[in-house]
Amino acid sequence: MSEPRPPRPPRPYADAPRLPEGDHVEAKSLVAGEWLELEIGPGRGVFVFERAAAVPGAGLVGLEVRRKWATIVDQRLAKAGLGPRARIFAEDARHALPRLVPSGAFRRVFLHFPDPWWKKRHAKRLVVQGDVVGEIARVLEPNGELFVQTDVEERAVQYEAQIRACPLLVPFGDTEGSPLLAENPYNAQSPREKRAIADGLPIHRLRFKRVG
Repeated sequence: MSEPRPPRPPRPYADAPRLPEGDHVEAKSLVAGEWLELEIGPGRGVFVFERAAAVPGAGLVGLEVRRKWATIVDQRLAKAGLGPRARIFAEDARHALPRLVPSGAFRRVFLHFPDPWWKKRHAKRLVVQGDVVGEIARVLEPNGELFVQTDVEERAVQYEAQIRACPLLVPFGDTEGSPLLAENPYNAQSPREKRAIADGLPIHRLRFKRVG
C-alpha cells in the first residue's frame, strides 16, 4: 500500500487582496476620494505612492495580476496610512474591468509600459486590446483621461490604432487630433519611466479623452 501524499503547501500569497465577490463591484466602495483613478499593472507601486502624494483628493485603485506585488504594495500603502484611499487588488484587469460599476466611475486610467510579451503565442495575454479598451472607455467619466506610455515605438503605434478604433475615446495630446504628449503631466512616474529617462530612451506617451 502506497504512502499517502503529503498535503500541498499553501499557495504563495493565497491571502492576496481581491475585489469583493459578485458580478458587480461598486468602485466607490473600494477607496475614499473626491474622485477615483485606476492604474492597470501598478507593479511595485511607485507611481501609486507618488500620485497619492501629488493629488490628495484622489482615490487610487490598482489592478495587479501578480499576487506577490499586489499583497506587498497594498500592505505598504496601509502602513503608510494611505489604505483608506489607495488599494491594490490581485486581479487580472481583463476580467476585473467588466465587474466595476457604475460606468463612468473613474476620472483617469493609467497604463505604464504594459505588455512585455513579444511572441505570437503570448498575444492572448496582451492588456491593450479591443475588449479591454472598450471597458476602459466605459469606466471613464465624460472627459476622463486614458494615459498610456511605452518605450517601444512598435507598441505605441499598435496602441494608438487600437484606442482610436474605440469611438468613445478621442486623442487628447499636445496638439489637436494627436494623442502624443511630450511630457508626463501627472507628477508621478513608474520605475520603468524613471529608468528610461535615466538611460536616455525615447518614451512614447499617449493620452485620450472619453467623449461626453
